Parts: sequence; C-alpha cells; structure tokens
Amino acid sequence: SGSVKIRNVTSNHRASDTVVCEGRPQVLNGRFMYGPLDVVTLTGEKVDVYVMTQPLSGKWIHFGTEVTNSSGRLTFPVPSERALGIGVYPVRMVVRGDHTYAECCLTVVSRGTEAVVFSIDGSFTASVSIMGSDPKVRAGAVDVVRHWQDSGYLIVYVTGRPDMQKHRVVAWLSQHNFPHGVVSFCDGLTHDPLRQKAMFLQSLVQEVELNIVAGYGSPKDVAVYAALGLSPSQTYIVGRAVRKLQAQCQFLSDGYVAHLGQLEAGSHSHAPSGPPRAALAKSS
Repeated sequence: SGSVKIRNVTSNHRASDTVVCEGRPQVLNGRFMYGPLDVVTLTGEKVDVYVMTQPLSGKWIHFGTEVTNSSGRLTFPVPSERALGIGVYPVRMVVRGDHTYAECCLTVVSRGTEAVVFSIDGSFTASVSIMGSDPKVRAGAVDVVRHWQDSGYLIVYVTGRPDMQKHRVVAWLSQHNFPHGVVSFCDGLTHDPLRQKAMFLQSLVQEVELNIVAGYGSPKDVAVYAALGLSPSQTYIVGRAVRKLQAQCQFLSDGYVAHLGQLEAGSHSHAPSGPPRAALAKSS
C-alpha cells in the first residue's frame, strides 16, 4: 500500500540554485520529498541530472545519474571534464520512477562579479506574509530590482523561509515579474534563519568571491548586512525608520518609487565589473 499512497501525494522536490566561481568545483544539490509537509521521503531512488548547456537551445543534456540518500537528498558533482563556463544554466533532476522533477539554476561567475542582495521577507511584500494567498507587492519593488539587473549586477534573493516553500515563493516572484536571480532558502525549518542567511552570504563572498555592492531588506537584516561588511550607505531598509538603527543603514521611508528616482539620478555611477549582462541575464 505504501507505493500506491505516493501516487496520490504531490511531489515537492526542490533543488538549490547554485553559484560558483569559474574554475571551482560545480556541485548540485536536490531533495526529493512528497506531500505538503514532506510526509514521504524518496530514498534510494535513481535521479537523472540534466543541464541545458546552451540555455537558449531548449535542449537538455544528460549529465549523469545519482541515487537519493535516506533523507531524500542528492549531491551531484559535475564531472570536471564537463565543467561549465561563465553563464546561467537551467538544471532539471528527474526521478526515474515517476518522472517528477526538481529544477534550479547553476550560475557560474568570474571572480569579483558584482551582486546586489534582496532579502524577500518583509521587504517586497506590502502585507505581512508571503504565505497568504497572494500578498501585494510594494510599489516600485520590481522596478528597483530590474534597475540593478539592467545595470549589469547579479541579483541574489535570500529568504529565511524553509526550502519546502521554494515553489510557492519562486512562483510568487515570477508572477509579479521580479527579474531572474539566484534564490536561496534555509535548509529545512530552522530556529535561526538569520544565521543561515548570514552564512550563505558569507559563502558567496568567501568561496564564490562575489563583490556584494548593496543589500536590501527589513530592519532585522541590518545586522546580517553589517556582518557581511556592507557599509550603512550600501544597506537599504524598507519601511519606517527605527531610531536605534538609523546610523547603520539607509531607511527607504518614502518607499521604492522614490528610491528608484535616486538610483536613476546616478547615485551609483560606476559600471560593474564582471561578465556583461547578456552572459548572466536569463529569460525566465
């Protein structure tokens, strides 16, 4: 009866967006679970890993097969002879048994690529929770992200939400036309999402060697960005100013629309270093 049960339960597989510096090992990770709260774990099953090596071709190239472990996880190191050059590559991990799959992107960057980080929680949504049916987006939020992307920066979205909510959050971002970017979730339910966020961003700076030029978020992200070494002038916090944090960030108390006007007036006048936008911009 166990195997019949699984057929009536929706898959909730997810793979992590991965960013690597050119020349470093490229390792993909996925987790294969079924049901709304991960009630069923897919263990010891074969998963085929496909990569769209020419993103506009629509052709999936089979890179190999890996077996899920006892917690439904899979780690797939891209063979060194097939390592990918600078660019953004769609990845699909397909469960051989029932053809359900997880998708993510592998982004390969040159050392020093400039990035802008947006913390989703409490900064993009005008209503409290992304878990609501469809929280409203704050006016101008999409345009601010697009401005940075059009200026050639890599966009990184971070959230303290567990990865089991990946589909919901990614669907919400694309439904509201947020530009494509790397999306990072917490690994499972965690008691300290801010710490996980901080560790992920630290790894982008230390291992991926990204140059993070600005961070956006809510008041609770101020400490995360400060620990990353961003200056108060590079830290943008949405909403009403909190007096005790005023020296540590710039509050966008007039909202994103006013902020966009300032950005367009050229407050960051230098063009970013790193690959031209065409190499990283992926049509979603």
